[in-house]
Amino acid sequence: MASVIRIQEPGRPTGGKPQWRAFLSLGFRPLYPAGALWAAVAAALWVFAPQWLDGPMNGMVWHAHEMLWGCVGTIAVGFLLTAAATWTGHNPMKGTPLAIIVLLWIIARAGYLAGSMPAFFVAGLAETAFYLFSATALMRVMIRGASKRNLGIPFLVAGLGLSHAFFLWAVLEGDYLRLMHYFGLGMICMAMIALLVARRVIPFFAMRAVPQLKIPMLTRLGQAQLVLTLLAVLLLAFKQAVAAAPLLFLVGIAALFQVLRWKPWAVRGRPILWVLYLGYAFLGLGLIASAAHFAGIGGAWFARLATPVHVIGMGGFGLLIIGMITRTALGHMGRPLALDTSMVISYWLILAATLLRLAALFPTPAIVPLLHSATTLWVLAFLMYLWRFMPMLVRPTP
Repeated sequence: MASVIRIQEPGRPTGGKPQWRAFLSLGFRPLYPAGALWAAVAAALWVFAPQWLDGPMNGMVWHAHEMLWGCVGTIAVGFLLTAAATWTGHNPMKGTPLAIIVLLWIIARAGYLAGSMPAFFVAGLAETAFYLFSATALMRVMIRGASKRNLGIPFLVAGLGLSHAFFLWAVLEGDYLRLMHYFGLGMICMAMIALLVARRVIPFFAMRAVPQLKIPMLTRLGQAQLVLTLLAVLLLAFKQAVAAAPLLFLVGIAALFQVLRWKPWAVRGRPILWVLYLGYAFLGLGLIASAAHFAGIGGAWFARLATPVHVIGMGGFGLLIIGMITRTALGHMGRPLALDTSMVISYWLILAATLLRLAALFPTPAIVPLLHSATTLWVLAFLMYLWRFMPMLVRPTP
């Protein structure tokens, strides 16, 4: 287990001039700020300037695609490309190859916004290549480093890329039901990656930070959790949502049980830890909400796919992301694991944005103010991250 969850710990911080070589030395350096920037921009465009989203993939469809594959998926790839270097002893991607996938990512973002069909095709090809190239690089180092227990990760990244490609195919055919099917499939696939990573690193981070804290790794439960999630993904792929519902329910319950066994009261005074605990708990709640949605139970609120999507996407992914891109960036850049006030505020902003957005799902006269408030807080949180971390990300590791 130690070889799987080992994370580089910080030494003494130092200064230095910005360097392209440093910026392209590990996957997290360009992809964390790219995903964080797009999390802010994409949310702001959808809520405050939807008239700009008039291409083949417009409005809500663009919003769903960009938040999952353009933001969350990008940061997940950045994390995995970085963590794989620790797990295997081999850096999957740096220098020119890393610059190429960043360029592919930029082409995709610009192409979807351009509004023309040729640009849409170019964007789709660029983004599919982004995920498949990343999956290939991960598989190469997993094999080279004999990291057998992590061989499934490249397939999950490839699965994200394929679900994205099928989503775009449904967009071209104008089949809304099918594209939302592929969106849900991509969401659960991303949730599986989050479960796999978070259940390993959260206990490790907590035990390193809190003296004498002992947390059970719950390895067998975690393995069962991943098997159930994989089965749910396969059932959803074959449009057997009702059969997948009880599996997702069990996975969500397992996630909440894990959080309780991780002794959350022991980290209540450490924001860099409790934000990860809370994100993992939201992920579990979101999977339970997904089960209710796919099973057709729980009333009108769960009948809308927007409910599990925002519980998982904002509460689960949002909190896990803001916590991970601060904790792991500090560790890999040799910085002290200490947060300034701005970063603690950003955690609270994401939490508040999540609660406001969920409140906006209820049909009340306050829907628009709640939605605008949630978006503003979300955008501010990620802009604060960029303001604080971008100067460090472009400089060499001490």
